[in-house]
Amino acid sequence: MKAAVDTLSLMPPIVFAGECDLLRQRMAAASRGEAFVLQGGDCAETFAAATADNIRDRVKTLLQMAAVLTYGASVPVVKVGRMAGQYAKPRSSNTETREGTTLPAYRGDMVNDFEFAEAARTPDPQRLVRAYHASTATLNLVRAFTTGGYADLRHVHEWNKGFVSTPANAAYEKLARDIDKAMKFMSACGADFDAMRQVEFFAAHEALLLDYERPLTRVDSRTGKLYDTSGHFIWVGERTRDLDGAHIDFITKVHNPVGVKLSAKSDPAYIEKLMDLVDPDREPGRLTFITRMGAGQIRDALPGVIEAATKAGSAATWICDPMHGNTFESTSGYKTRNFDDIVEEVHGFFDVHHALGTVPGGIHVELTGNDVTECLGGADKILDADLNKRYESVCDPRLNHRQGLELAFLVAEMLARD
Repeated sequence: MKAAVDTLSLMPPIVFAGECDLLRQRMAAASRGEAFVLQGGDCAETFAAATADNIRDRVKTLLQMAAVLTYGASVPVVKVGRMAGQYAKPRSSNTETREGTTLPAYRGDMVNDFEFAEAARTPDPQRLVRAYHASTATLNLVRAFTTGGYADLRHVHEWNKGFVSTPANAAYEKLARDIDKAMKFMSACGADFDAMRQVEFFAAHEALLLDYERPLTRVDSRTGKLYDTSGHFIWVGERTRDLDGAHIDFITKVHNPVGVKLSAKSDPAYIEKLMDLVDPDREPGRLTFITRMGAGQIRDALPGVIEAATKAGSAATWICDPMHGNTFESTSGYKTRNFDDIVEEVHGFFDVHHALGTVPGGIHVELTGNDVTECLGGADKILDADLNKRYESVCDPRLNHRQGLELAFLVAEMLARD
């Protein structure tokens, strides 16, 4: 372990402090309703899937979703990829048993391999270094895509027109036509489309393995403050957010914008104590609450949490993760989610914020740019019997490309009603 940590401590940063500061400004705008955050990407990245085509397709999906959300919200969309670092996953069990054989659980490619074999499941510290190189390569390619013309708004809009041209997605054609009219209006007015050829794009992941995060934490030469340079935005998950735990202690020390996941089990009394540790000065853009409560629980569980945060002077950004609270095992034995439940949780998130007069600041979704069959439903009506066709996730089920776009159109309609 020491050799891997020592190697990481000598590596160049993956992101820069100034970029993290810019994202803090963008997250602050979202907390005021002046922007909307789209966080999305793989449940767990793998080294094998870190190919140019896969990275391009994930970026393309997020760009398409962001274009639709921008029109619906009439504010900028902050694009944050769940990528270039999401190589570790918490697991509820330390072991996995198959046909009488018990091995260590798969904890992400940063720790061990998904293959069910003793050698593959044995943790290897050198995987931390391999994750660094994979993350660097991923983000380098993302930067090229988002600054080299691939993200041109005109291209993105044409992709979306193709999406709504199919019978299954005809319900979203009106919104697409409205966007098309807006684009033509901008062109007629002489809008500078060259300025729309590039987009800001930020990288985020769960700060789970502190042996990876700590050696990549550096002192900014401009300010003397500490930044975790493994990603622009890092979050602490539901399993590791103990107030006296190492993960919360870590994020109190870095100047990145940070997030904390909150489930339906969250105690409102916990919120103020957390804020005092992580965001004592109540700075907009510093702290994001990512709620993951489930479609059937969010309307009951979320109000008390928001009210506790508001009473304590919160300046936090609120983001809805409609994925993790809606996971179940299908009849055929696959871990899955229902698209309708995902949409219903987002509806509940908006409804609660509207009732309380607070700001729904964004969504956080697990998705891929590929045509996988991992989540049930959607306009293409994926059924339980379809899950085995292209179930490729090594951990949690993800929305496929078309389901991600459909969700964006539905959320855009929610935003347009505000």
